[in-house]
Amino acid sequence: MGCRVVHFEVHATNPQRAMTFYEKLLDWKFQQWGDQPYWVITTGEEGSRGINGGLLPRRGEEPAEGSAVNCYVCTVEVSSLDEKLEAAVANGGKIVLPKMPIPTIGWLAYAHDTEGNIFGMLQSDPSAK
Repeated sequence: MGCRVVHFEVHATNPQRAMTFYEKLLDWKFQQWGDQPYWVITTGEEGSRGINGGLLPRRGEEPAEGSAVNCYVCTVEVSSLDEKLEAAVANGGKIVLPKMPIPTIGWLAYAHDTEGNIFGMLQSDPSAK
């Protein structure tokens, strides 16, 4: 069985401006997660089709104006993050955000595929710290 997309993240230079945009445009709801600069996005009613996501401050440089694609980061759930990170590299990918804990959620890492597209992989682990 394949690994499903379970979460997406919007990286924003100005998080408040981005939240206002999505609240007005799509009626998304934002809730700050603990004391972190991270907001959980609720995109619809519980039990309805679709996934929820998160919004966080952008790290690094802002994408160049006119770039072909600036995108959300989609995250897939995996059973073993370490194995998938090894497989990503073995198949021509590149790790761009090393494995890190998301407290009470699990272990997260970002990779580039062979075309330079970024994606996340998450291994659930409520004991992650």
